[in-house]
Amino acid sequence: MIITDVWVRKVTKEGKLKAIVSITLENEFVVHDIKIIEGEKGLFIAMPSKKSADGEYRDIAHPINSATREMIQSRILSAYEEALAQEE
Repeated sequence: MIITDVWVRKVTKEGKLKAIVSITLENEFVVHDIKIIEGEKGLFIAMPSKKSADGEYRDIAHPINSATREMIQSRILSAYEEALAQEE
């Protein structure tokens, strides 16, 4: 699986949410509303989710294994850092 495009929309409000991202997979499939969040151990991504009837948030779309999650997270965080660098 190849990520062919990444769109980063930076969030200017104070808080843990730093950006909202969309990715295109192999020029054929888009995933919107991936969040970049500042955690205690640094930046990480949160996949698109919705609140269920019991109040829990459940991912709508997500990687099946940790290697794929790491590949997606690495590509997204690189694009975010590039966007920050272009701002300066």
